[in-house]
Amino acid sequence: MSDEARELLERVREEVRRDGGTNELVSLIARGRASLDALRALAAEENLIVRSDWRAFLTLAAQSTERPQREFFAMVAGGEGLALAKLGDFAAGCGLGEDDLAAHRPLPGCQAYPSYVARLALDGNPHDALLAILANFAEWGGYCATIAAALREHYGFDDAACAFFDFFATPSPELDALSLAALDAVLATGWTPEGALPAARLLHSYELMFWNTLADLA
Repeated sequence: MSDEARELLERVREEVRRDGGTNELVSLIARGRASLDALRALAAEENLIVRSDWRAFLTLAAQSTERPQREFFAMVAGGEGLALAKLGDFAAGCGLGEDDLAAHRPLPGCQAYPSYVARLALDGNPHDALLAILANFAEWGGYCATIAAALREHYGFDDAACAFFDFFATPSPELDALSLAALDAVLATGWTPEGALPAARLLHSYELMFWNTLADLA
């Protein structure tokens, strides 16, 4: 594995962070100030997002020309499948059943993120999609770690109800290594990252839109 992939990923992550923006909902949850309605909406929106991302990652895996890249997207897709089973326990902890989730009316500000991930998959450029998605992975894991701790401390949620967030917050050295191997393989094809930078920035903005749309309910 070359240092080029690692340096590129760090550079793009820093550029995305410099765009600014604050995740208001995670801050509220961390202080125990988010309402139960906001947590319910979080569960219902994630129920839609995980299903959408699962399909998008499988599509990206099918489009990938490099083996490590294909394996990365397949592994991430498998993770979405595992997470979906855990999400039901979080929803139940919020007082939501399957009928409640099915009846939820999606919020446009929350569904912009998965819609853009689906667009990246449909655009047929898995190389650009790889960098854009990797650039935003680290923040998502940090958000989940904060939420998992706060749900236990401030809301009395048990381990089962927190398992969805624990899953994404838990470091995965195997996935980290595969992500860099995938990026390394893509760089070896002669691909250049310039076209992926706007996608990385948009994905970051849409993720903040997701959280802050929910913060308005809190």
